Formats: sequence, structure tokens, C-alpha cells
Amino acid sequence: MLELLHIENIAVIEEADIRFLPGFNALTGETGAGKSIVIDAMGAVLGGRTSREIIRTGADKAFVSAEFSAVPANLPGLVETGAAPDEDGNLLLQREIGADGKNTCRANGRPITVSQLRQIGADLLNIHGQHDGAALLDEEQHQTYLDRFGRTEEAMAAYRKEYDAMADLLGRIRALKMDEAEKARRMDSLQFQISELERAELVPGEEEELLARRNLLRSGEKYLSALAGADYCLSGDEESGGALASIRDAEEAISGIRTLSDDLGELYKRLETLRCEAYDLAEIIRDKRVEFDFSPAELDAVESRTDQLYRLKKKYGATVEDMLEYLDRCRAELEAIETADDTLARLEAKLGKVQQAVTVAGAALTKVRMEAAAVLEQRIQAELRDLDMHKVRFAIDFAEKEPGPDGCDTIRFLMSANVGEDLRPIAKIASGGELARIMLALKNVLAEQEAVATLVFDEVDTGVSGRAAQKVAEKLAQVSRRKQVLCVTHLPQLAAMADTHFSVEKGERNGRTYTKVVLLDRERRKAELARITGGSQVTEALLRSAGELLDQAERYRETLPSANERPLAY
Repeated sequence: MLELLHIENIAVIEEADIRFLPGFNALTGETGAGKSIVIDAMGAVLGGRTSREIIRTGADKAFVSAEFSAVPANLPGLVETGAAPDEDGNLLLQREIGADGKNTCRANGRPITVSQLRQIGADLLNIHGQHDGAALLDEEQHQTYLDRFGRTEEAMAAYRKEYDAMADLLGRIRALKMDEAEKARRMDSLQFQISELERAELVPGEEEELLARRNLLRSGEKYLSALAGADYCLSGDEESGGALASIRDAEEAISGIRTLSDDLGELYKRLETLRCEAYDLAEIIRDKRVEFDFSPAELDAVESRTDQLYRLKKKYGATVEDMLEYLDRCRAELEAIETADDTLARLEAKLGKVQQAVTVAGAALTKVRMEAAAVLEQRIQAELRDLDMHKVRFAIDFAEKEPGPDGCDTIRFLMSANVGEDLRPIAKIASGGELARIMLALKNVLAEQEAVATLVFDEVDTGVSGRAAQKVAEKLAQVSRRKQVLCVTHLPQLAAMADTHFSVEKGERNGRTYTKVVLLDRERRKAELARITGGSQVTEALLRSAGELLDQAERYRETLPSANERPLAY
């Protein structure tokens, strides 16, 4: 249940704390006072879309938090995000919106993303906007409503498995059904590419070896000169013995005295080791001089091969390995085209079985939907009677269609507003008030199956008045005994029926507009109901009428279970 909504610097609200209670909570106020801003703030803290324009003029950021109680830790949104309520079941959601467009979101202090906040919010609170009734005019949404009510997830998953297999098979068949001219052009292209790559005789790792050899050959003279110099220094020539001979002489000079002391013996061993190491180095350098065969012709060949690989890489891949993979793909595609007729015949033979599986899964999904539709029709019809729409008939129409991702059914909600009238699409005959009440009936039925414990209705009374308004008020009071209900309204009947009544009031201070939210006692409720009924001229007669309306609403609420004792099922 939503306990506390805290708002800072959102539109005309500088700061407000709204402490909601169990049961039916109503918010009223003059048009433009900021009632919808409260709903926008709720949407923001639940992960809804916002923009920097929502920030109050002069402020560098906006902030909103919502505190919920009795929140179980196993809600899907919490499990998915890793957030959790505290040991008492309390959960605090926070969202800060910066002027730079950046958002900071938290759940009980744990940083989360906006999308994670949206996941959590979807399990806690449902907002029915003032334009949601228009969704009933979109027949594509009717199937969504029915599937939500009928919980068709299992049947839908089984159907989608078969449908996806069929869609994949059809895609492969379409890819094979190219015309002969296109097939010939593609085969010529593939054969040319395969031939060019095969002639190149590519070898993995070849390019790295070529580059290393090319660098060496390009520096051949410098290479040989350096080795010759090193060889001379170590081995000398006919006139000079070099470093190796000098080390040997030093070793022989020390040899005669090496036994006189341990230090001289150690010195002799070090000279011996140095001579051996110098001899090995001289041999290695000498071998490298002999092994290196510098040839301008080899350099030209390496340069030519490197250039060939460069040109091939521009067409077929960034490395030799990539080009070899491309070659394998070309061979496979060419083989597939050459054997396309056989493959096509095999796939088409398989298609019949796959389509039959789709038909069976689609029929199973349709059956589940029809069973759910029969129950939903009865439930909606009963709800509409409670909303003073006794003569309205509601039905769900099924029509077959080609299998698609969502099944084999076209689903439409139909209604007849008057006795003797045929059932017709809702969009063609429903008035604004009828749409609002049908959507309220649908929301009420769906809410009974959902885990959400708080329902928000933003001006659900649009297009409703008189006796119908009283029925809507009674319906919301009934719903509030199972769920917490928050309602923004302009109708005195709805406001009077609330267990808790807030007034959203706008004023000016120091040249700035400020909005505050005030909890009303009985006397102030009478004054607010009188204002809603009669406008700015509040008379004693309007106040007496408001008092009678409150008394009537209290008597009706006494017939219902206590809001404080109702179960809040998540």
C-alpha cells in the first residue's frame, strides 16, 4: 500500500507530503491547481517517462519518493532487480531528475536504473489515466486485455514455439526461391570469389611471417654489417684476435695462481665462464651471417605477396583467417544454390507438418481464449449492471485470421447500448461516459487477478454525471475494500464516497505560484463538495446538500467491509 508520497520541485509544487490511507482516497481541486501533477509525480517515481521540463522553474533538480508498506520480498520486480523491502515490509522508492536530464533512482537506498524502477513500480501501483478509455477504441488492444484476464501465457508460449519454427522454415524457403537469372548471377559471383581466394593459397599466420621477413630484407645490408661488426669484435681477424682471444689470454694468465687463494680460484672460474659464453655468442653471430641469404629477388617476391594479401583483405576480410572463413561461407552458399532444388523440396515437405503443428497450437490457444472470453463477458456484464448500465450488452467476438505472432484470432469487444440494437464495435457506438464505465469495469475485473495493491484513477469520471456518477462512486468504494484506491475527480459523488479526502490548492507568494495538498476534515470536505457542486458561490443550501451527500456516502460505506480490515493481496 502507498503510505507516503513526497514531492519536491515538480512543476508548481515546491514541496508536498501526501500521506495516503487504506481504502478510498480522493483528490479534488480547481482545474489547473496541480492534481495531475501529483499523478505525474507518482508515474515518475514508478519509472515512467519524464523530461527536464517537469522541474520547477529556478530549481536545478526535482525529487520524488514513495513509501510502500506490507511489500513482500518475492515480487517479480524486486526479485529481478535484486532490491528488497526492509524487515518490516517497507519499501522506499526514490527518483531524482536533474536539469541535465540525468536520473538517480534508488530502492531502499540501493541504486537502480529507471527500467528497474519501472519493473518494481509495475508490481506496486497501477495508474488508470483519463485517456485510457480511448484504448478501448483500439481493437488491437482487445486481445491484450483478454489474454491478461485469461492468463494465456502457457498456451501462447506453446503456440509461439510452433509459429517461430514455421516462420523460420518459410524464411529459408523464400531464400531458396530465387529466379533463374538471379541464381545464375549469384553463382557467377560466388565462383569468381572462390577462384580468386583459392588461387591465393592462403595460409593462417602467413601475413605476420611475411611482414617480419619483409622488414628484415628491407634492412639486409644493415643487418649483415652489424653482424660482421659484432663478429670482428668477438673473434677478430688475421691481425687481431678480438675479445674472445683477450679473454682467453686473461684466463691463462690467472691459471698459474688460481690455487693460491679462494678468491683467485673464483676469479679464474668467472673468466672461464665468460670465455665460454663469449665463444657461444660468437658462434651464434657467425651462424646468422652464414644463414642470412639476402636476395633482391626475394624482397620483390615478399613485397608482391604482401601487396596481394592487402588487396584481398580490402574485399574479403581484415585478416587471412577472416578471408578463409569468407571462402568457407562462399563454398557453402554455392553448394546450397546448386542443391537448392533438392533442399527446397525437402523443406516444403517438412512445411506441411510444421503448419499442422501451428494449426493445432493455434486451436488450443483459441480454446483457452474463448473459455476466458465467456467468463470475462459475464464479469463485465455484472460490473456494468453495478455501474447503472443495465441495458448494455457486452460480447467478445472471435474471427479467424492467418496465423501470426499473436495467434490465429482477431478479437473485438462488441456492445449494444440499447435494447433491440445489434452488437457493434465499441468504437462505433460508445459515448465518452460509456467508454469510461466500460474501462472501469474492465480495470476492476483485471485488478482482482493482479498482484498490484494500489489503483490510481485519474479523472475516471470523464463524461459521467448524475446517477451514473453515483454508481461509479459506489463501484470505487467496493474496489477500495480489496485494493487501495486513489482517485482524482471533479464529481462530488466520488469525492464524498472517499474515506480520505485531499484538496489540491494553488496560490501565489512573492510573485511565484505554489501548490499544496491539504487533508480535509469533515467541515472542509463540506465546503469543497459545495464548491465542486456550485462553483465559487458557496451558499448555505449547497453546504447542507454537501453534508447530506457525505451522510449518504457514510451510510453506504457502512454496508461494506472496513477498509482497515481488508486484505491487501500482492
